[in-house]
Amino acid sequence: MTISTPHAADFVTQPEALAIRPETPFDEAWIENLHEVSFGPGRFARAAFRVRERFDVDPSLCWIAELGGKRAASVRMTPISVGGRNGYLLGPLMTDPVFRKQGAGRTLVAHVCDLALERKGIDFVLLVGDRAYYEPLGFVPTTPRAIVFPGPVDPDRVLINTRDEALAANLKGDVAGFID
Repeated sequence: MTISTPHAADFVTQPEALAIRPETPFDEAWIENLHEVSFGPGRFARAAFRVRERFDVDPSLCWIAELGGKRAASVRMTPISVGGRNGYLLGPLMTDPVFRKQGAGRTLVAHVCDLALERKGIDFVLLVGDRAYYEPLGFVPTTPRAIVFPGPVDPDRVLINTRDEALAANLKGDVAGFID
């Protein structure tokens, strides 16, 4: 199996209209509102939310996409470990409904994956999400039920982006805190 990892530049079709920047405290209320709009009240019961509740996000991997100077999408990453290997949990990724299907979310995913996987000691980016959306961005399925989240997940939606082709099949264990 060959894993092809796209880069943020692959999704920027109109660079003058799309810009990405680090998240700032000014964005917090907008992100919380977007989270509510995107996931509703059930968001607090999701396994990925349980992980983010236990471990803080990495502020250097929290980014905003703007289209035409307006905030369009947000992504955050949480440092985790699985089976003694360090990585990141991607999410939440959220795009304002007004700006969907314009490349903002895909560009953010590619950008934060590039940043994370370039870091020494980082082996993967993990998420629970839609295969049709994330596979073109370099994510592949993991072995079903090999990775244990602090809550139920659909094992067919656990995806990984890694430069180690064997890791998708071999990574197993509980989602835990980052190992220093």
